[in-house]
Amino acid sequence: MKMFVVFVILLHVSQHALAVVVEVNEGEMSVLLPCQFSGFIPEDPTVMWTRSDLQPKSVHLQREGRDDLREQNQRYSGRTSMRPDALDSSDFSLTLRKPTKTDSGTYTCSITGGRKELRVTDIQLQVKDDQQEVTMWKTSDSVILPCKTKSDLPEDTTVEWTRADREPMVVHVYSSRSDHLKNQDDLYCGRTNMNEDLLRTGDLSLTLKYPTERDSGEYICTIYRDKDILRQKVVLQVKEPFPSWATVLLVLLGLLVLIGISGGLIYYFRHYFMSVYKVKVDSGLESVLLPCKARVWLPKHAKVEWKDKYNRKVHVCKNGSDQPEELHPDFKTRTKMKKNLLKLGDFSLTLKNPTFANTYTCTICDRQENIIHLLMEKKVELKVRVPQVEADSGEEYVKLPCKTSLDFTLLYNATIEWTNTYNTKVHVYQNGSDQPEEQDKIYKDRTEMNKDLLTSKDLSLTLKYPTDANTGIYTCTVYNSERNILLKRKVELKVRDCLVEVVEGAESVELPFKTTGNLPEDATVEWEYCEPECRKVHVYENGSDQPDKQDEKYRDRTSMNEDLLKTGDLSLTLKVKDPTDEDSGRYRCEVKLGYKLLRRKMLFLKGRVQVQDQTGDIRNRSSSIDPTPLMADQSV
Repeated sequence: MKMFVVFVILLHVSQHALAVVVEVNEGEMSVLLPCQFSGFIPEDPTVMWTRSDLQPKSVHLQREGRDDLREQNQRYSGRTSMRPDALDSSDFSLTLRKPTKTDSGTYTCSITGGRKELRVTDIQLQVKDDQQEVTMWKTSDSVILPCKTKSDLPEDTTVEWTRADREPMVVHVYSSRSDHLKNQDDLYCGRTNMNEDLLRTGDLSLTLKYPTERDSGEYICTIYRDKDILRQKVVLQVKEPFPSWATVLLVLLGLLVLIGISGGLIYYFRHYFMSVYKVKVDSGLESVLLPCKARVWLPKHAKVEWKDKYNRKVHVCKNGSDQPEELHPDFKTRTKMKKNLLKLGDFSLTLKNPTFANTYTCTICDRQENIIHLLMEKKVELKVRVPQVEADSGEEYVKLPCKTSLDFTLLYNATIEWTNTYNTKVHVYQNGSDQPEEQDKIYKDRTEMNKDLLTSKDLSLTLKYPTDANTGIYTCTVYNSERNILLKRKVELKVRDCLVEVVEGAESVELPFKTTGNLPEDATVEWEYCEPECRKVHVYENGSDQPDKQDEKYRDRTSMNEDLLKTGDLSLTLKVKDPTDEDSGRYRCEVKLGYKLLRRKMLFLKGRVQVQDQTGDIRNRSSSIDPTPLMADQSV
């Protein structure tokens, strides 16, 4: 018996040791849980991601290439996704958005053909909240970005330092016991090094030479150790010391104020103190001016370069002419500067179709004998206000507005695309008609645009049956035949929960849901309680109620109307209990036809409240649960 216990313990330790460790900081946009399959894929395959310590344990399920999230644990609702071609590529990796510390645990990736379940891999996810911050003055020759782990690392360990707040930018790579700087970004060329004997000490810190304000930002130290993937974040802030000449100037200005003549000088020198311009515009504006002017003499061969905070080239002017071939694709045909700008000293940039907040930097340099001299640098912080549209969960439709002044000829030959927060195609219009084959399946038969949009210039989108999962940012983009952007506008959709309160003394409460009638006769209607885990409240299927499928807590307490599919009245009557707080929380009603979701509504039930009597006394409110709608971040 003792030998058996020892064997079980060893088996448990062995399985834990085989789990791949993935570390991520809380607050990151997403984390990837890797799962590569090299075996034979069975017929009718189902890929499953599970956590055995949860109930229900399902994190994500993909059946025959389609997501099936009916049994998904609600804590992961709207936060998981897999590749659509997972079965073809054998890449079953899972993307988990907005990881929190409660997501820490062991995740199992497995595949089944209906009989035997094959375990592919275990991933041990560790979500940490430790983020190191480094602040230094620009006068220092170097700065150390700390990154430490356990000592005596394997010889095949790879360490990657990257920038997290810009486009993929490689800062430094160490692999196979040496540096590999072939893919290092030019911005860091010759400025980085790591400690010797780092594998033995576990000190993977990066030394950055000659730091400037442009180096401020978020850095990620990624360690590939055996099959484990460990990440640490370091935030660097490089501060500019206040120059001594400016201190003297302020003293002089203070004296001049006393004699009343400082106003003109302050105006003249204001550009020395205004390090960042701030510009605010509304989304949908055709263009915005990013100001940048100089009052100093500049050589005629100076190079003017605009970049955004992701280090993407927005506009480049060299030797008096624009260099469109150097620009990032997102900015081609969207920027313009004045002619004779060096003579005028006005380097302001006109940016067409501003859509999101960004920080732009105007840099002016001069090259002499292969040495680049920085002559001037100005920053412009652009903020774009996005209009909001609100709708109640369960409404028949909501309209996302977008109007344009583009002429008929441009629109006739253009492609109009509506996309959501995750760049999923919501609606596509091209060659004078809709292109339903290009839109994502979750929006099939749920969207439409105006038939006369070419003449009315109204590109608004009507979204039918909005749900809480449709909350997010929607973008309308107009492309010409070369896929250059002619127009780009954003609108934010917020779908609210319906609030229902139980009045004091009531024996029952109605959860209302009325929609269009004549729903398919073979449709299924499910009411669920969603906090903290899903429970079946009421199920209507095959033309009748299914009490055997509802949770015991709701047996003999629920009822629905007759002919509900024909009338479209899907309301649920719930007999209340005492205390009513047990029933308080979110409820969800879904109408499905197979795997296809036809309708959905979210409601929030608030416990017993007593109405105000004639004396003005409010007697009681028993529920304190916040009815604020959930902000789901993925469409169903």
